Amino acid sequence: MIFAKQLIYWYLYNKRNLPWRDTNNPYAVWLSEIILQQTRVDQGISYYFQFIKKFPTVFDLAAASEEQVLKLWQGLGYYSRARNLHFSAKYIVNELNGNFPSTFKELLKLKGVGDYTASAIASICFNEATAVVDGNVYRVLARYFGIDTAINSSAGIKIFKQLAQQLIDEKNPGTHNQALMEFGALMCKPSNPDCGSCPLNSSCFALSKNCVKDLPVKEKKAKIKIRHFNYLVIHSSDHKTIIAKRETGIWQNLYEFPLIESDDVIDIEALMEHSIFKELFYGLSVKVKLFDKEVLVHKLTHQHIHTKFWMVTTTASGHFSIPWKTIKKYPVSALIDNFLNRYKYD
Repeated sequence: MIFAKQLIYWYLYNKRNLPWRDTNNPYAVWLSEIILQQTRVDQGISYYFQFIKKFPTVFDLAAASEEQVLKLWQGLGYYSRARNLHFSAKYIVNELNGNFPSTFKELLKLKGVGDYTASAIASICFNEATAVVDGNVYRVLARYFGIDTAINSSAGIKIFKQLAQQLIDEKNPGTHNQALMEFGALMCKPSNPDCGSCPLNSSCFALSKNCVKDLPVKEKKAKIKIRHFNYLVIHSSDHKTIIAKRETGIWQNLYEFPLIESDDVIDIEALMEHSIFKELFYGLSVKVKLFDKEVLVHKLTHQHIHTKFWMVTTTASGHFSIPWKTIKKYPVSALIDNFLNRYKYD
């Protein structure tokens, strides 16, 4: 089809020089795809290099501790990706004898691998003609073919997948998929697409109908949840603190300071009256002050976390066992990492 040929021709002359495009090693491609699932390319490249250097093979990744993996992932967010990556590496090594799954259906069995990632690996590494559909692909197809079905609806997901599959170049599926994604990233961008120099502009529905800005269509997002976090940053007289592994939520298995979550913003009096505070500092002398005058707002996809870091200086106690000089070795969320980079705790 002319559409596919034009895309591949454009791609071969305009593609970015990205490290994972120099290999068809499924481990390297898988790693890059997991990193880039919800991360910009310019941010993801450094993490890709760090992981390849630290864990050059799936065996190295499987042999690592989850704490090592999370620490290296720190700052990328969506930490379930890292936990799933590690889990799947161990599955490949222990259950598949280190043999990477080589088909779309088998790849789907890996934890954290969905339709898009399985299609990318299968097409790029094993030449299986299975189409990728990501945000870039949705945008290109919606505009070029004039599809106004919401891309995040059940009907939309089905329609776009079927169309992408019909369009794929079965002889060069990996190149086709990468071309379509790259075209969306560089040419058919969300804002200010370069329609004037687009090789498909003579046959693009959206351009002909002057509705480029209206496509693709997306259903309204769920309401953003507001949460209030009060972290107790303890600094004892012998330079120790508490930092513990979080058991649930998006930051599961990352470390954090003792947390008091409140229904609304609270003041120092309400903080010190809380049962968690009283239990931690029972019988101890304490001084409490705020680290920041303003409440910090940490924005995630479906929630905004309004955060206060309460600095608590107190006497030495057996409850406080983590030396401050070792604090940086623990994997933490970006929220806490940013705080630690600002707090002079030596």
